[in-house]
Amino acid sequence: MAFMNWNHIRLYACWCLCGLCWTGKAQSKSESIVRITNAGPVAFANAVVEIPWATVRAAYPQIDTAQVRVIQLATGKEVPFQWEKRGEKTIQHLLVQVSVGAGETVQLALRRGKPTKVTPLTYARYVPERFDDFAWENDRIAFRIYGAALGSRPDNAYGTDVWSKRTGQLIINRWYQQNDYHKDNGEGLDYYKVGLTLGAGDLGVFVNDSIGYIHNYRSWEILDNGPLRSAFRVKYDPYTFRGITVTMTKTISLDAGAQLSRMEVEVVHTAAGPLPLVAGIILREEPGVLLLDEQKGILGYWEPRHGNDGTLGIGCVFPSAPVSMSRQYGHGLAKLGVRSGDRVEYYTGAAWDKAGRITTGQAWLGYLQGFAAGLKHPLTVGVVK
Repeated sequence: MAFMNWNHIRLYACWCLCGLCWTGKAQSKSESIVRITNAGPVAFANAVVEIPWATVRAAYPQIDTAQVRVIQLATGKEVPFQWEKRGEKTIQHLLVQVSVGAGETVQLALRRGKPTKVTPLTYARYVPERFDDFAWENDRIAFRIYGAALGSRPDNAYGTDVWSKRTGQLIINRWYQQNDYHKDNGEGLDYYKVGLTLGAGDLGVFVNDSIGYIHNYRSWEILDNGPLRSAFRVKYDPYTFRGITVTMTKTISLDAGAQLSRMEVEVVHTAAGPLPLVAGIILREEPGVLLLDEQKGILGYWEPRHGNDGTLGIGCVFPSAPVSMSRQYGHGLAKLGVRSGDRVEYYTGAAWDKAGRITTGQAWLGYLQGFAAGLKHPLTVGVVK
């Protein structure tokens, strides 16, 4: 079976500690064996898999994080990895990047030794030189949101922006420095128009049948910055909608090879019950292809072609499906609800046809459908001591 690109899926590792004899012989005390199993029908290509740090420590007490190599036993090749902290002082997960076919198991050895440096494939940063933008990217695509300094300007925007890339290199710093990113100089460009909309999958309040925009973020914090996953947190000032005061905090992460970012949004509000929210995609005036799959939780859009700039696909996937959806106020909308203090979690992102990987509307909607299927059948991790 051909591999699909499932590296974008945040894989919550189901793990177990097993005896030493499952391979027929005990392992060296200087290494630990990890099994990553795909029991589902979906193949994962270059997936970023997280292994809880407590699991690694239990299986490999002698581990030295500065002197460990991850080796795929079937090939003998070194596997890229990252120590993820999620903004904490201590390690939370070991992230590894592997491919696992449907019904297959991959075995990795954690061995003592100096690891090969992993080329950064993700990056995120605050951009004070461009009115408090916050931008993030990987080897496939780039995004940005808008900060408080832009709020008083006539070119203010609310939702998520997309930067179209056709290079595997990280371009955020260079494009901002050149300040010419609305023109394609060979690596891609920013032609996506956001304005005062939800843009590419942002979240708004939906009270009295109208979209309420949270405006621009106020503060930021980087939690991890590559090489395989970058994550950051932004906070918004409270806004009042029809007498309901709402405060949002967003934690956003992006994996290497991903088309979609993971959004974790904590919402504090004064509504008596669950607060109605919408995640939305701005629709263009010209005809495009819109998918509202409520049962599978897929909101997908293949935009009309934008002249020589090409075509973007925008999409959201909701693990909490089924989700009510509609076409309203120039957006494709997915309607959600959250009690004060709880979180909303979903994935949102984009693909550009000129990048050469996803070049048709059918392929883009198929990607989103496969992504949703992968969420229902995640990889599992077992560590053998």
